[in-house]
Amino acid sequence: MKKQAVNPYLPSWEYIPDGEPHVFGGRVYIYGSHDKFNGVSFCLNDYVGWSAPVDDLSDWRYEGVTWRKKQAPGLNIGFMNSMFASDCCRGPDGRYYLYYFIGFKSVISVAVCDTPAGKFEFLGRVKYADGKVIGSKKEPLQFDPAIFVDDDGRVYLYTGFGPVKAPPFMLGKKPTVKGAMCFELEPDMTTVKSEGFTYIGVPAEAGAKGTPYEGHGFFEAASMRKFNGKYYFVYSSILGHELCYAVSDNPMTGFKYGGTLVSNGDIGVNGHTNPKDAGDFTGNTHGGLVEANGKYYVFYHRQTNRHQFSRQACAEEIKMNPDGGFEQAERTSCGLNGGPLRGEGKYEARIACVLKAKQGNRFYMFGKKNNEPYFTQTGADREDNPDQYIANFGDGCTAGFKYFDLQNPKNISVTVKGAAKGKLSVTDNEYGGNTLAEIEINPSKQYFGFSAPLIAASGKTALFFKFAGAGTFDFKEFELR
Repeated sequence: MKKQAVNPYLPSWEYIPDGEPHVFGGRVYIYGSHDKFNGVSFCLNDYVGWSAPVDDLSDWRYEGVTWRKKQAPGLNIGFMNSMFASDCCRGPDGRYYLYYFIGFKSVISVAVCDTPAGKFEFLGRVKYADGKVIGSKKEPLQFDPAIFVDDDGRVYLYTGFGPVKAPPFMLGKKPTVKGAMCFELEPDMTTVKSEGFTYIGVPAEAGAKGTPYEGHGFFEAASMRKFNGKYYFVYSSILGHELCYAVSDNPMTGFKYGGTLVSNGDIGVNGHTNPKDAGDFTGNTHGGLVEANGKYYVFYHRQTNRHQFSRQACAEEIKMNPDGGFEQAERTSCGLNGGPLRGEGKYEARIACVLKAKQGNRFYMFGKKNNEPYFTQTGADREDNPDQYIANFGDGCTAGFKYFDLQNPKNISVTVKGAAKGKLSVTDNEYGGNTLAEIEINPSKQYFGFSAPLIAASGKTALFFKFAGAGTFDFKEFELR
């Protein structure tokens, strides 16, 4: 039986945010950064690669470490040690070029390899013809490089960072109100073709008032794609939790606001309007679009462990309308599966696409709260022994899973442990809906299975688990049979 795809689509011990998908040689490759589980800052691990065949996005293969910090000349230490979001392209010469950014030096570097999976070797800094690196003059802060090679072989680099106020780590650089920038590069892939950059027409929030971008101004996470002759610029907006897009007939200018592609709290769909009533705890996001095997997908990341430093790669199929615009994707547990999950068997609680606290959700910053459910794992950061689960599931908490192709299963069970006592109601709607089962939960020091009959249900169905009672438990998995 073919393996199913779930969200997050990589093993539960893998924390890859900022995932940029690219199709090379019949495979989708993911380039991003690499968080450390329970890290104290962003992107603390070396870059690693994953890929899957375009016709089976459940079959992800680990490609190994693609680029190590120790290979990067001029590396700082401490917080500036973070290797932020990367992007990759196939150059006009057929080789693969990885663009990356370390700390907040405002310097973008390039590594190169003969294959898309690495191992990459340092090539140089992106620089002007006079040899000065970009970021060393009076440009705004460079950040989150995106690289794009057009059909005619011309090469474009997109960067930018647009907070409303400059945080201390910007080291004296001013935020740009004009937003995202573009440099055209020479065929050597490191030299800027002219002495400056072009603002592409996607303003930061400070310059978005009175425009269609207002409320969704450019913040970070530049990404560029071309579909059907149109250029699609993807970015993370000032709201943080959403990826938006803009469209143009020109890769360097004239971009018009298109809308939201995806929110890691589903804000904008399913009745969610703000972080408090979001479908999940929100935080920053970064990703891109890809066309694979005749379908479009949007890649993004979710938050875990009650902070923004242990983020995981997710993806959804997304609909392009006849006019070339995209409809906002709904977050699901079945993301790349091509349809609902089978309505039988065991499923890990970690694939919940809805996770809500009784008092409502929030945008993760840097403080942890004890009255919230959250995704976590035991032990330290590692590359094996997956055991992710939902912790601290208490009264009024909800975990939702979308979607399943139910064929009238007769029973549902959950595997939990903790000091909780109460009732776990299973419904087919986040806001109530039909009650499908009621499972009695009792205290258990070890993982234990509690079950109940499942009321007849068939077809594409969501499952929402809501607890009422005292104490909290860890939610490991559930089974349909």
